[in-house]
Amino acid sequence: MNGPEILLSFAPELHLFVAAERTAPRTPVVTDGSSTLGHLVESLGVPLTEAGRLVADGTEVTVSHIPGAGESIEVYGVERPQRVPGAPLRFLLDVHLGTLARRLRLLGVDAAYTNEDPGDAALATLSAQERRVLLSRDRGLLRRREIWAGAFIYSDRPEDQLRDVLERFAPSLAPWTRCTACNGPLTDADKDSVREHLQHGTQRTYDVFAQCTACGRVYWRGAHHARLEAIVEQALKDSAG
Repeated sequence: MNGPEILLSFAPELHLFVAAERTAPRTPVVTDGSSTLGHLVESLGVPLTEAGRLVADGTEVTVSHIPGAGESIEVYGVERPQRVPGAPLRFLLDVHLGTLARRLRLLGVDAAYTNEDPGDAALATLSAQERRVLLSRDRGLLRRREIWAGAFIYSDRPEDQLRDVLERFAPSLAPWTRCTACNGPLTDADKDSVREHLQHGTQRTYDVFAQCTACGRVYWRGAHHARLEAIVEQALKDSAG
């Protein structure tokens, strides 16, 4: 590019996305004089889903702002908790976030997911059609213009991923109300109505059951309940704090 030079500063939480030489405050950047600030920010590596306030010479501007020569631009991270207007807060997770999807569902959060990769275009289209926040560690996917809303998942550890989503979006939690397998709602079920789904040992040992109204899967407080309860308790504590 051979156009106006500006000074650009990225918030520390965005340094992950930019080259090392761009992490210093007020870094000189030569622009082409016609591209928008949003295009420039993305071209330097930051998905717009992760950019919060954009400030030019002390005045907040939008992504459509075209930087002028000598402007000092500050790019902030997303403010937390992030409010997503226009629809109930629902999520769509890419194929690499299956554990996170199941943990969100365990907490009663609407989290669409499939373990078969439908491709970036299909995920972006579904995000737009169903107005779901697309969660991904794929920066390229989050740059697709057709997504309704999105967020980068910063960690590869499920417990940290969950904590990050809860902190960023502050979704309403209703543990044990959603099927972890298909995302459908759970309803209380008596033993007689689900007996055909149970092994004899389970029938003898347990009396309290829930069943998914979408896929029919049956749940009870079995051997893994203590581990799941610990996940729920920690999530509730993180949300409250």
